Amino acid sequence: MLGGLFGRDVAIDLGTANTLVFVKGQGIVLSEPSVVAIDNKTDKVVAVGSTAKRMLGRTPGNIVALRPLKDGVIADFEVTEKMLSYFIRKAQPRRMAFKSLIGPRVVVCVPSGVTGVELRAVKEATESAGARQAYTVEEPLAAAIGAGLPVNEAQGSMIVDIGGGTSEVAVISLGGIVTKSSIRIAGDDIDDAITTYIQKEYKLAIGTQTAEQLKIELGSAFKLEGEESAEIRGRDLVAGLPKTIVITSEEVREAISVPVDAIVAAVRDTLDRTPPELASDIMDRGMVLAGGGALLRLIDERLRRETQIPVHVADEPLMCVAIGSGRCLEELEYYRSALSSS
Repeated sequence: MLGGLFGRDVAIDLGTANTLVFVKGQGIVLSEPSVVAIDNKTDKVVAVGSTAKRMLGRTPGNIVALRPLKDGVIADFEVTEKMLSYFIRKAQPRRMAFKSLIGPRVVVCVPSGVTGVELRAVKEATESAGARQAYTVEEPLAAAIGAGLPVNEAQGSMIVDIGGGTSEVAVISLGGIVTKSSIRIAGDDIDDAITTYIQKEYKLAIGTQTAEQLKIELGSAFKLEGEESAEIRGRDLVAGLPKTIVITSEEVREAISVPVDAIVAAVRDTLDRTPPELASDIMDRGMVLAGGGALLRLIDERLRRETQIPVHVADEPLMCVAIGSGRCLEELEYYRSALSSS
């Protein structure tokens, strides 16, 4: 009888750019940008997710739209707590009335390079948001599970998870991470590199959403067969007036070369430190790319050429971490070694 009073357990891919929520027995029920709009006068949440993201760079003086996570970890504790509370409530709106009795168990993904202080902040924010128990799972492990890799077997599986704030590279065997690299260079840094390039070369200021759109439309990690171009609008830094320019895919590739090179270097570094037997498995089976960065055009080809190892992009790269953490939740005993609750 009491069992029915408990909220459904949830797994949360708490990303720098997007948050996905997996509800036990239902799958992924929510995918929204990790953005919160706050009214400075009343300290109340005005909007969360997609609605808040549309407000970025467009708010009046009393409202601030911000992203409470930076480099995959909590930068603003109170705002993260409010955002988590909103997402947990939205995932199961009717079941949060008696928080002390029915709060769900929550699994939250964290970067593998997270510090002890950052880990505690995630757990405390999750419990404050209404969880009766908070577990954490390392992102590359969750991504590997979500991509369908045999993580609990005695063979090497390699995952490259390029998110918004961090890029995680890991070699996994027997349910644990053997070798890993976690760098705080990822999708957001690629956006910033585009913004900086255009500012420097064209004296034009553009917003983060314009930079992200350019990354999606023109970005690539390797030379394209047919180069492309696009018109973009921004503010002329000299005249202070709106201005339109045309930028090519070659320029965008040049602009993002530094962060892309850093991600490639992290993959090579991880391979250099991988035990020979596991390296042999990876040579046979290849590595798998997950996260939003896996959608950057020809990133798989670039890594294939740099490492001489087969590279596969996961079927649903944006959802791998959420699906994997959800599987941990549904098969708690099988994946017990992957979870931390302390």
